[in-house]
Amino acid sequence: MPDVPEVPVERPPRAWRVRRLGPPARALGLETSAPAAPGAGAARVEVEAVGLNLPDLLVCAGRYQERPPPPFSPGFEAAGTVVDAGPGSAWRPGQRVIVVPELPNGSFQESITVPDGQLYPVPPSMPAPTAATFHIAYQTAHFALHRRAALQEGETVVVTGAAGGVGAATVQLARGAGARVVAVVRGGGKAAACRAWGADEVVDVAGGTNFAGAVRELTGGAGAGVVVDVVGGEVADQARRCVAFEGRLVVVGFAGGGIESVPANHVLLRNYSVVGLHLARYRRENPALLRSVHAQLVSMWEAGAISPPIYRVLPFEAAVAGLEIIARREAVGRVVLATG
Repeated sequence: MPDVPEVPVERPPRAWRVRRLGPPARALGLETSAPAAPGAGAARVEVEAVGLNLPDLLVCAGRYQERPPPPFSPGFEAAGTVVDAGPGSAWRPGQRVIVVPELPNGSFQESITVPDGQLYPVPPSMPAPTAATFHIAYQTAHFALHRRAALQEGETVVVTGAAGGVGAATVQLARGAGARVVAVVRGGGKAAACRAWGADEVVDVAGGTNFAGAVRELTGGAGAGVVVDVVGGEVADQARRCVAFEGRLVVVGFAGGGIESVPANHVLLRNYSVVGLHLARYRRENPALLRSVHAQLVSMWEAGAISPPIYRVLPFEAAVAGLEIIARREAVGRVVLATG
């Protein structure tokens, strides 16, 4: 009697849920999830990759600015393929997309239904791990450099936390815009990576180096025209000390955990500007601008000018391990979860 081939049994999609706040190992549980059917102006996406970010740790612990009550799925970006679209949706099954969802319906799901406005198109040639780590880092870097700092060709740009996702994107985009890039990192491996990404100079603070002094020395005492700070805390205190006359300090985040105050008298006497950047605010205030920048960034990727450095691709089941890599500040580039 001939062998009968086994028919694979399709399992229901899964999602990571936060049932109680705390570190990922305590907060996260993997559960079966029934994705909602898309209503009007919405689509369902089969997720292929999920990008992990530092704010995911804060969300799990209840320490992020958005604090949804449990249970919820964390996660701010993913990539996949549209499999179903509701009435009036602009999307069609088969289209590849980046998903930028809003909490509590985060990206840590194998299948997710979101409004049209939370989806961005990507070319079929873009790998899923690249697409899942593309939106937040490169949009943040682009807005910081061009929208908030009005970067000019030939200026010096200092990037703190330069080996992280936003830092790497800022290094690449600043170099592409004709700036002289000084990357600030902690550790020799991260320094080598930043040089490979295009940094002209790297300041390694692992040995307690005062990077403000190093930047002033590199610039002949003038300082940097633009400083993009993603770390905060004591690093922010040094960042403000190396801004040039009429320079711009762009506050992007607080990866170091501390929120440093900027003395107004220092801003006045040194004649520099301090500007903030919260990317999510643009989604509410000027979504068309985000889509315009997205198109520019995709074109740059297609031309080979930019690409997210991927540190590790882990299976979807390893979300806790992936977040622990980020918590240890081990990653040089991005950590991704792959489904399937």
